[in-house]
Amino acid sequence: MEKFPITAQGYTRMEAELKQLKSVDRPAIIAAISEARAHGDLSENAEYAAAKEKQSFIEGRIGELEARVSRADVIDVTSLKNDTIKFGASVTLEDVESGDKITYQIVGEYEAEIKENKISITAPIARALINKKVGDTVEVKTPKGSKEYEVLNIQYK
Repeated sequence: MEKFPITAQGYTRMEAELKQLKSVDRPAIIAAISEARAHGDLSENAEYAAAKEKQSFIEGRIGELEARVSRADVIDVTSLKNDTIKFGASVTLEDVESGDKITYQIVGEYEAEIKENKISITAPIARALINKKVGDTVEVKTPKGSKEYEVLNIQYK
């Protein structure tokens, strides 16, 4: 199995979700299944069917997270003081055409969350930014056409 990069913060969140599933959600669904069994005929018991379906989801998610935890290559981005863009960098960009500014953090694929401006290292914009410096201009091909950005700031936090 191939290792994948992840920030320390992303790894901590992944472990917290795994702990929640194992210590809280799993026991709760086992109790719900037992209670539904007590109601009698399982073939027509909607509560039992729903609880078993939820148990299947929880067990699948636990397996998925355990596999990810075992393959994670945790990178402490605070120790990566650098003037070029690498994994873990928070990068402030300015759209050359519109002047709009946005900050993205380049993270591993399993912790990417566009609502939090965390983009995957495999995303086109992240790939275009790697090894760039403040003042550099990058062109990113998007479904809507090419966009040009200027790198304003690079931080590792």
